[in-house]
Amino acid sequence: MTLTLTVSDDVRALAPGFTHVAIEAHGLVNGPSSEASAALLDDAARRLAVRLDGRAPHEDPHMAAWREAYTAFGSKPSRTRNSAEALARRALSEAGLPRINLLVDLYNAVSVAHLIPVGGEDADRIEGGMRLTRATGEEDFVTVVGGEETFEHPDAGEVVWRDDAGVTCRRWNWRQGPRTRLTERTTSGIFLLESLAPMPVAEVTEAAAELAELLAKFSPGADIAVRAPEPSG
Repeated sequence: MTLTLTVSDDVRALAPGFTHVAIEAHGLVNGPSSEASAALLDDAARRLAVRLDGRAPHEDPHMAAWREAYTAFGSKPSRTRNSAEALARRALSEAGLPRINLLVDLYNAVSVAHLIPVGGEDADRIEGGMRLTRATGEEDFVTVVGGEETFEHPDAGEVVWRDDAGVTCRRWNWRQGPRTRLTERTTSGIFLLESLAPMPVAEVTEAAAELAELLAKFSPGADIAVRAPEPSG
């Protein structure tokens, strides 16, 4: 089954240089982080350091574009960083990148190496299709506070990913909700790689191919399909 993904016109108007590539995969095998996935994360941190060449993550032109986009919909990018910038900061710190589970480690490694926001959702937990849109402020977003699930609502005008049940990721790619996250029971996933100009579409495509290859390596026999890039405009 192919999961539908749509980007609203108001998001395209907000960020004309937005492009996303989706990978849909079925028959995945997830599990705890391993030495192999940890090695990929360590290598991604090294690739990031070469890419930045002494600059801070937010000084990269692609990350600067994301900061402009966040500002445009009313978010403070120094407080709520896009997922790639947040991971890059972790990668360059003494703490290093977190080890979550195999599938999350794989897409985090690609995100850090290419400095591209990448997210993964459990396709079996998505209700209806996924939509990138600007929130009304009345949508439900399930999150965890103090170990307990609670509901909150996005800000009006905030860019969010959502399905028929509610918001799955706030502030474009800042915080994913637990309802659709990839767990060790996940067998079907949808992975989204998101970019803004000035990053070439070819680099997003290259990153998607790298992630698809990793998914195939760690889940032999999985059915993996990479969709063509979907630029704005």
